[in-house]
Amino acid sequence: MIKKGIAHVGVFFLYLLSLLPLPFLFFFARLLYYLLYYVIGYRKKVVRQNLTQSFPEKSAAEIKVIEKKFFIYLAELIFEIIKMTSISKSEVLKRVTFTGLEQLESHFKAGESVLACTGHYGNWELGTLALGLSISAKTLVIFKPIKNKIFETWFDCMRTKFGNVFIAMRQTLRGIAAYKNEPTLLCFASDQSPTREEARYFTDFLNQPTAALLGVEKIAKSTRRPIYYFKVSVVKKGYYHVEVIPMCLDPESIHEFGITDLHFKFLENIIKDQPQYWLWSHKRWKFKPEQKE
Repeated sequence: MIKKGIAHVGVFFLYLLSLLPLPFLFFFARLLYYLLYYVIGYRKKVVRQNLTQSFPEKSAAEIKVIEKKFFIYLAELIFEIIKMTSISKSEVLKRVTFTGLEQLESHFKAGESVLACTGHYGNWELGTLALGLSISAKTLVIFKPIKNKIFETWFDCMRTKFGNVFIAMRQTLRGIAAYKNEPTLLCFASDQSPTREEARYFTDFLNQPTAALLGVEKIAKSTRRPIYYFKVSVVKKGYYHVEVIPMCLDPESIHEFGITDLHFKFLENIIKDQPQYWLWSHKRWKFKPEQKE
């Protein structure tokens, strides 16, 4: 009961905090950066190891520069997500712009559903919120639930406030079936880590074998839905641009694991361009191919 009470107080505090304008929140973000990086050292070893393994050609000094930029952005991202609790539609659309949405609309007008791929790059949460406001079809988003149910409810309210539908990863097929009679955009953050039992395929990503979830590929091949990649760019602090790029319009013609390799290659190219905006604090490489059994 005490833990639940603290969680409820925390959620209420986050709502009050979200009422402040983002420039004020970014001031707090800079303080959080110093706390995370210099005082707590939050997952600093994980971040440095991930960066070092991903960019073996870079010096220790270059790695440290990226590392600090990442922690600055991580702190800003945390407050951007908090702001989403009370953000208005107009501010969402001001902060996230798109090119290429007309490609999706051509499918929707024909009564067709589409798959969307992206990664945990930039503010994927805000981008998803903006996407639902920018297209005519229903936006369905696949996600991994978190353990704390109170904060899960807070996240769910924030994510679905403008009509998006979030579907737990293990309920993907059931979610697709529920909307089978209308055009939809089914969105995947395809760089999530599988469990050890789910790690049936490893792709080459950022200079190391990487366990990959095969959900996008399986659904694309079984439903014959075209796949588009959502390339996120950080325009400036708090502002993003998303380019919609055709990734695979005929999934049946691609060899096994080809779609999986393709979306990881798309993400890798984006990360190499501006690496500080990917989620390096995630323990992405927890086990190797020889350990998958």
